[in-house]
Amino acid sequence: MSKVTTKIGLGLAALGRPEYINIRDNAAIDKSESAFKQNTFSVLDEAYKLGMRYFDTAPSYGKGERFLQEWNDSRAYKDAILGTKWGYTYVANWELGYNGKHEIKEHSLNKLQEQWEVSKHLLPNLNYYQVHSATFESGILENKAVLNQLYRIKKATGLKIGITTSGANQKEVIASAANTKIENEAIFDSFQVTYNVFEQGAFKVLKQTLSEGKTIIIKEGLANGRVFPNNRFNNYSEAYQVLESLSKKYQVGVDAIALRFVMDSLEPNYVLSGASDVHQLKANIKALSFKLSEEELSTLKSLKIAPQAYWEERSQLHWN
Repeated sequence: MSKVTTKIGLGLAALGRPEYINIRDNAAIDKSESAFKQNTFSVLDEAYKLGMRYFDTAPSYGKGERFLQEWNDSRAYKDAILGTKWGYTYVANWELGYNGKHEIKEHSLNKLQEQWEVSKHLLPNLNYYQVHSATFESGILENKAVLNQLYRIKKATGLKIGITTSGANQKEVIASAANTKIENEAIFDSFQVTYNVFEQGAFKVLKQTLSEGKTIIIKEGLANGRVFPNNRFNNYSEAYQVLESLSKKYQVGVDAIALRFVMDSLEPNYVLSGASDVHQLKANIKALSFKLSEEELSTLKSLKIAPQAYWEERSQLHWN
């Protein structure tokens, strides 16, 4: 297999809804829908200008899928590559401080058919159609009716059908999904996975999956903001010193160091920027301006923690 050259893509999780999981305070921004739409278009325009071509969204990202479709239709770029998902429904309805789950998961045939009717309007730029947060618990990998429908969509459109995963057993889910077949053909072509300096549990299975020609898309490369120095996470004090030192050496932000780690250690097809504004986007893109040494990579690899601890910590983060 030829060497993978990682590209930076843009994920819209923080752009299409007024609240998202992040440890950084965003209380001062205008959270009206019109302001979010204007900001999303500005970030998308800047991302395209900076050379990004992959844009990733989902129905559960508030208005994210709609914003991306409107932007894509109005700009009409031939080389924009879009990805979306199905399986979660956004229910917070733009209510700030919503008291409850902001998104409801449902991996049923009815939900697939309902959301596909909307998502298919992203064609022909739509390349990736993904199961949102595939888990063993949801039964998605054994649901023949759903898998057959995904296979029909794949054959009718030429789309890459994928999964996204989260949780301490990501590597087991990836391995199982990679072996899921319809009519003796692997159904899943792409895998969107959390991987960063703290959560490296899926490394081996991801390298294996890459060697088999599958597409790997990395999300949460900044660990929902936990890579930035924060006194709420004293357990990362050594990691913060390492990241800050490299930040000064390469004259980029900690975010660029964290994204570069993903690029150099794993070499996935895409790593997603989760930027919520143009300033963050420009900081993230600086990850393309340097390369980490083998010694630096080794040091950053040593910062990993147990997946179970990582995901328990993540579950305690608040929406804001």
